[in-house]
Amino acid sequence: MIHIKTLQDYEQSYSECQSDSVKFWQRMARDFDWIKTPQKTMEGSFEDGNVTWFADGKLNITVNALDRHVQKDPERIAFYFEANDPQEAPKKFTYQQTLEKVCQFANLLKSRGVKKGDVVCFYMSMVPELLFGVLACARIGAVHSVVFGGFSSQALASRIQDCSAKVVVTNDEGLRGDKKIPLKKMADEALETCPTVKTVFVLQRTQCEILMQKDRDEFLTENLQQQNKFCEPEVMDAEDPLFILYTSGSTGKPKGLLHTIAGYMLWTSFTFQNVFQYKKEDLFWCTADLGWITGHSYMAYGPLLSGATQVIFEGVPNWPDAGRFWQVIDKYQVTHFYTAPTAIRALMAQDISYVKKQSLNSLKVLGSVGEPINDEAWQWYFENVGQKRCPIVDTWWQTETGGIMISSLAGVTPSISTFATKPLPGVEPVLMSDGTEGPLCIRKPWPGMARSIFGDHQRYLQTYFTAYPGFYFTGDGARVDEKGNFRIIGRIDDVVNVSGHRIGTAEVEDAVNLHPAIVESAVIGVPHDIKGQGIVAFAICTQKNLVSEKVLAEVNALIQKQIGAIAKLEAIYLVSGLPKTRSGKIMRRILRKALEKDRQSLGDISTLVNPEVVEELFKL
Repeated sequence: MIHIKTLQDYEQSYSECQSDSVKFWQRMARDFDWIKTPQKTMEGSFEDGNVTWFADGKLNITVNALDRHVQKDPERIAFYFEANDPQEAPKKFTYQQTLEKVCQFANLLKSRGVKKGDVVCFYMSMVPELLFGVLACARIGAVHSVVFGGFSSQALASRIQDCSAKVVVTNDEGLRGDKKIPLKKMADEALETCPTVKTVFVLQRTQCEILMQKDRDEFLTENLQQQNKFCEPEVMDAEDPLFILYTSGSTGKPKGLLHTIAGYMLWTSFTFQNVFQYKKEDLFWCTADLGWITGHSYMAYGPLLSGATQVIFEGVPNWPDAGRFWQVIDKYQVTHFYTAPTAIRALMAQDISYVKKQSLNSLKVLGSVGEPINDEAWQWYFENVGQKRCPIVDTWWQTETGGIMISSLAGVTPSISTFATKPLPGVEPVLMSDGTEGPLCIRKPWPGMARSIFGDHQRYLQTYFTAYPGFYFTGDGARVDEKGNFRIIGRIDDVVNVSGHRIGTAEVEDAVNLHPAIVESAVIGVPHDIKGQGIVAFAICTQKNLVSEKVLAEVNALIQKQIGAIAKLEAIYLVSGLPKTRSGKIMRRILRKALEKDRQSLGDISTLVNPEVVEELFKL
């Protein structure tokens, strides 16, 4: 695997990949253990929707994530588990122990009839068994589909039905801060309409009383303990399915993005090592849940494929208090910290003493993921958490892309506030406009891309490859500066056209968030008789009893200063929360439907972290 260590390395690698991508990726692929070394590299096209990578190769991804590291250094720590309750003793698992746990889980699944190609659905909290189970599926060729443990029973049911899962693995309860999530109870509700599920394994996390259905439900731990600690890895084709991960559609049912093995393996490993500049003595912490693509790519796969040591965290950033993240960093001497802007902004609103109490001296690299990070949050993160010495990698990518696409490389290429900056080797971003701003597309296939929408390839083609034939359409808008640095300005439908001027909502939100009483905001366009579109904002404030008219005037003064009078707000709505997915993305279509009082076409809201705010919005 190539390690880009200097700006010259980056430029050379990028140029090499552009001129001869086959040779470049063949060289990268040699870093892995193959059962049959591939002779083919990339085949197919965006036009035909049939891209494959290393199609004639055979391998097992868990051999590359676990076995080969066990052979070299079995006692190396794979991960530390930090429980929700800081008083609970932490656990650590070596690569040897992790491999044994994965093999036991794999043998358990096999003993219950799970075969290559079967789908296993996980509906759990962030516990080690979730990671073991996901890798166990990969070990035996089963397809894993993780559903975030905060989703409703209805959302779980729709996903199980879509992928026809055969087995469900869940907890009795999940722990998140001071809350207990009744996962088994919700799974039971979902399974009333899921006849394909024959077996349910239940992890007893809280030991609460639950109903166990005869001939279907089994306790996980006692069954795992009975299994052999070695499981022969299944021989897999490079293009066999690895996992299905559901992401919300703008309307209709969620999309089950299907990722395959070899290209995804290469992409997550390559991007992890080069974006974060991880070294053997480092300790990585991605705060995402495994129920999201960030948890898949930069917890379950990228770090383990690279032989990294990481922290897996069950809890939330603000419990028992708002210092939890910073305490965990010091406790484990975390060097690389990867989190979402939504978490950063929430912690910004707390007293700075929570940060200052900890040394944070171990930190080398900070990362941001999930949405564009606004300047105020970037500066706060850089100055207070990174103490002005840690580069920030502001990573742009999607569930569909499998891994990071545009980002600075830590300490190698410049970090620029609000800019994702440069594309990685193999990524050719194109703006579909005559100027420096427009819809963002990708010109050529890359190894980590999703291959289809499970069960609906036509929807996959329609969604990503018809708007701009011959290109992958990201759905995002972007701006590029004179040095080739990219700034993501939000979804295409989050660009407002005011009197012929295209204004990115992220840019306006940056200005709104400068108001001292505003923690976070979301901006949308609304019809305007004269301008075509006007701009309104929804804002979360730290102070109560604020008068919206006064706040509007103050915010508009900031907008005029930051952007210009053209971007002034028509109105501002002070709200208790914004509708967000678990990955931190604000669902702006819900804001629009609320103002329009349009409940009929509200669409899929199953991915919201806070569905209760929807009713509040409809009362505005």
